[in-house]
Amino acid sequence: MFGTLLGSALTYVFQRRTADRAQQFTRNERLRQERIEAYCAFAGALANYRRGQMDLWFARRDRLPESELRDLRREEQALRAAALEAMFRVELLTEEPGPVEAGRQALESIDRINRAGTRAELDQERTTSRTLLYAFVTSSKPHVAPPAGGASVTRP
Repeated sequence: MFGTLLGSALTYVFQRRTADRAQQFTRNERLRQERIEAYCAFAGALANYRRGQMDLWFARRDRLPESELRDLRREEQALRAAALEAMFRVELLTEEPGPVEAGRQALESIDRINRAGTRAELDQERTTSRTLLYAFVTSSKPHVAPPAGGASVTRP
């Protein structure tokens, strides 16, 4: 009788551990997938905002009519708002400062594109913003890598 009771207790303990591990793995995998979606959405929003900034820069230099400039400014503002929204999602899903800081630097760099006074300054800002956008993606990779050997990940 004691052996049966001990066996039942051990079975319960092992089943509980297995269930806890499966639940933790599922939770970590869901977080990993959400991060992948958030990081991709943010990188895409940054790329779109960057394009909008350059479109507006060229439109101003080409002296387009005020109505067209107004439309481009509205689009640029909407693209920046989308990038900010995506950045906030990244910040909510990320405990590590690396991707968040890299994303902020990329956004700030893109903000400066439209302030470029000359074509040379624009080219420099384009290069800088592209580099920082890729730096965001690179800094995000370790936080979305699948767990090695199927083990669950406990830290981002």
